Amino acid sequence: MSTPLPSQYARDKLSTLLRALRSGTGLTSAEAARRAGFSQSKLSKIENGALLPSYADGESLCRAYGATVEQRDEVLDLLKVLHDELESARVILRRGAHRKQQVYARVEAETVEYRDLQVAYVSGLLQTADYMRRMASLVMTPADRERQVAARVARQHVLDDETKRFTFVMTEGALRWRAGSATMMAAQVEHVIEVSRRSNVEVGIVPWRVEAPPGLMPGHEVHIYDDRMVIVGIQTATATIQDPRDIDVYLQLFASVKAIAVFGDEGRSELERIAADYRDCES
Repeated sequence: MSTPLPSQYARDKLSTLLRALRSGTGLTSAEAARRAGFSQSKLSKIENGALLPSYADGESLCRAYGATVEQRDEVLDLLKVLHDELESARVILRRGAHRKQQVYARVEAETVEYRDLQVAYVSGLLQTADYMRRMASLVMTPADRERQVAARVARQHVLDDETKRFTFVMTEGALRWRAGSATMMAAQVEHVIEVSRRSNVEVGIVPWRVEAPPGLMPGHEVHIYDDRMVIVGIQTATATIQDPRDIDVYLQLFASVKAIAVFGDEGRSELERIAADYRDCES
C-alpha cells in the first residue's frame, strides 16, 4: 500500500482541526460561514478537504471560532505546508524551462507592485537576450534555450503597463559578474539604465563602497509579488512562499537593502561607472 504524501497528511489534519474548532463553538456551518464572510458551501468544501483555504480564509475562520494563538498558529502552519511549493530545477528543465517563464508571466500580469532583489546577477525583467543566453542552463538544447529566451523576453512586456510599479534593487556585484564579454556586459548595463528611466520603474544599486548594517546579508534572489507571494531561487530549486509571516520577513529584508541603495540620477551614475569600466575592457 502506498504511503500518503506529507501534503495529504497536512490537508487531512487541517480539515479535522477546523471541524473541531467549529464544533467547540457550537456554531452551525451556516453561522460559521456567515461570520467568516463566505458561503456555507465553501466552508463545507474546506472542512471536507475538497477546497484548500487561503491564508485569509484561515485567519477569518480562526477569528470566527475565537481560536487561541496556538490554534491559529497551527492552522497557519498547516496552510504553509499546503501552499508553499519547492520545485526542483531538474523538474523545471524536464517540463521545459520556457513553460515556467509563462507561469511567471501570468503571476506578473496579476501583480500591481513587484519588488526584486538580486545579489548575484541582473534581474530577469532587466536582462538582454544575449545575457539570458549566457545565463541559461548548460544542459539545455539550443532549441530549448531559444524557447526560454523568447519566453523571458515576452515577460518583459509587463513593464509597459504603467498601472504597475516595479522596484529593482541590485548589488554592484550582481552587475560585475562577467556573464559574457565586456561588450555584452556594457550593453546589459546600458539596457538597465534605459529601463530605469521609465516612469513606473525604480532601479536601485548598492555600490561596493557602501557598508551594510550588521546582520544584513541577503544570500539569494528575492521576487515579491504585491504582499501575497514571494519566490526565491537557489541552485537546485525554486521556492514559492505564501505564508504572510514569511512574506513579512522578505518585505523587511527588501526594505533594508533598498535603504542603502541609490536610485534615480545617482543610481544611473553608478551604472554609467560600471558600464564605462566594461567599455574600457573592450580596448
